[in-house]
Amino acid sequence: MTAAVGAEHRPSAVTSRVLHTGDPLSVVRRILGHMAKGTNKRAARGRGAARGRGPEPATASVDGGLAELVPDRDRPRGWTLLLDGKPQSHVDLDDPAHLDFEYQRRFGHIADLAAPPGRPLHAVHLGGGAFTLARYIAAGRPRSTQQIIEIDAPLVQFVRRELPLDPGDRIRVRGADARTGLAKVPDGWADLIVADVFSGARTPAHLTSVEFLAEVRRALRPDGFYAANLADGPPLAHLKAQIATARAVFAEVCLTADPALLRGRRFGNAVLLAADRELPLAELTRRAAGDPYPARVEHGRALTDFTGGAAPVTDATAAPSPAPPPAVFT
Repeated sequence: MTAAVGAEHRPSAVTSRVLHTGDPLSVVRRILGHMAKGTNKRAARGRGAARGRGPEPATASVDGGLAELVPDRDRPRGWTLLLDGKPQSHVDLDDPAHLDFEYQRRFGHIADLAAPPGRPLHAVHLGGGAFTLARYIAAGRPRSTQQIIEIDAPLVQFVRRELPLDPGDRIRVRGADARTGLAKVPDGWADLIVADVFSGARTPAHLTSVEFLAEVRRALRPDGFYAANLADGPPLAHLKAQIATARAVFAEVCLTADPALLRGRRFGNAVLLAADRELPLAELTRRAAGDPYPARVEHGRALTDFTGGAAPVTDATAAPSPAPPPAVFT
């Protein structure tokens, strides 16, 4: 999934910006097909399209730029959220268990393995988007209690208006900077914390440090999972430093990514998983290998070799993740 590139980075204004590359061409074709019909029309979305017409796109100005919801031609109540023309997330209101983008599927695997099947979770989502993963967890684990922390209030209002949450799903959306909002989560409350936060197309510096991850660890249960969407390209210095940072805080760390990304051949996404308990490596590996775009799971000595001696990041040394090259968006 690509990210919006028009938003200027402000450390205190963290918005959800998911960077995703390598999406199925069918997704892109569906988006372009609907955008060609015009993006200024409005139609009922949460309750379905008007009689006799298909659903139509909607737009809104938000803090991060121009937000658009484009209907999925293959799914009657499926929608893709774009920011400044770049796909951010996809949601199917009829089937919240459907995850369309690579990074969403990898997060979904982690959510599935965070606890025995069907057991409710306490989950914190840093970054909102279209609330895709929160809807996924609510569908598969009824009675879960979830918090979404998203600073872009106009984006939240737009998504809630056009793609309403089910009031019975126990999902609370809070307007705050990710780190500030996380500080208000009680000690040991969360089974799962997911960081999917970008400002423009870059992860803000204050969400890349040992101090930030110490705050994550404080809010997690002793057996909780932390998952993060990381974006980087050759020479992968940011990705390697983030692995080293996670290892400085958590006992166990693994990384799921496209092999081409791990070999430094392209810019893209990797999903990091960290915990203070044994990770479900065998099952995670099986699921990642079976995805439409297969990924590899690195752990242990192989992950140590990959990081190449990178040093953990602190608040004093933190910098935003690198900006993607222009070719990522073409």
